[in-house]
Amino acid sequence: MDHRIWEDFIHPLTEKRSFGDELQDDMDDLLKKGSKKAAKGSPFRGADYNFRGKTRNQVSPPPGAGSLEEEVEPESFDTHEHLEPRLWSDDNELKPLVAKVLRKIAQTFIDDLPIEINVEDIRLTGSLANYNWSNYSDVDLHIVVNFLEVDENLKLVKSFFDNNRIRWNDTHHISVKGYDVEIYVENINEPHHAAGIYSLLNDKWIKKPKKFRSSIDFPSARRKADDIDFQINIVQNLIDAEEYQTAIRNVDRLKTKIRNMRRAGLESTQREFSVENITFKILRRDGALDRLSDLKNAAYDAMMTVNGEEA
Repeated sequence: MDHRIWEDFIHPLTEKRSFGDELQDDMDDLLKKGSKKAAKGSPFRGADYNFRGKTRNQVSPPPGAGSLEEEVEPESFDTHEHLEPRLWSDDNELKPLVAKVLRKIAQTFIDDLPIEINVEDIRLTGSLANYNWSNYSDVDLHIVVNFLEVDENLKLVKSFFDNNRIRWNDTHHISVKGYDVEIYVENINEPHHAAGIYSLLNDKWIKKPKKFRSSIDFPSARRKADDIDFQINIVQNLIDAEEYQTAIRNVDRLKTKIRNMRRAGLESTQREFSVENITFKILRRDGALDRLSDLKNAAYDAMMTVNGEEA
């Protein structure tokens, strides 16, 4: 990437304040300007997927109210004898049309970025690259980038990519073979714990999933999810009592708790089938994670609103 482009993009921010958590608001403001066209000469123009001039063999290989108990069924976590047949062939190769569409989606996302990036790989991962797919699955499309090539401030780079991918996912509602497409930007230097990873640039498995019968402790996962859902309801009560700062602190605490819980589960021997990861999936399917974000926004808006004639 031409660092002058990145520096031009973040220069207004550096004049105002130093890099850190406070950059989030400024990044949001800048990104609201909308996407720019790909730079002249960008290989993301047009139909061929050469990804910054790399040939395919040169590409580096390598996230509700009420009880959850009645919302998510244990059967939805069962494993299958085969990969999702609408995406995969009988010999476990990604179907050409599916691969072509996913590469095009990734290309369009990268075209819309305000800066140029070097793409290391584009990968399909998650349950649709494994034997535990279900009707709740998403197409997890990971664009792999070396964050250090963008800027040495990894927190800023992650914030930049998160803003863009969240906005993309919120703006575009694309499905492939009935499954919603979710875009992620992944740092190549961070470990990715997944049972199955497929490279769309090399058209081959990076990590082939293994077929096995899992033993899921679903009752324990559901108890954990119900406890977190109960705590989310407490946050709503805090907002109703106008304890806005306390509500925001509790939202941040719960988000950290959920994130650390899932990480611990994925790093355990049970990985995707750990109690912690199943708890995360229950919460996501029920909408509890979105509800946390909505509550934080509601608390902040209420806290900053001024009514009446107060000075």
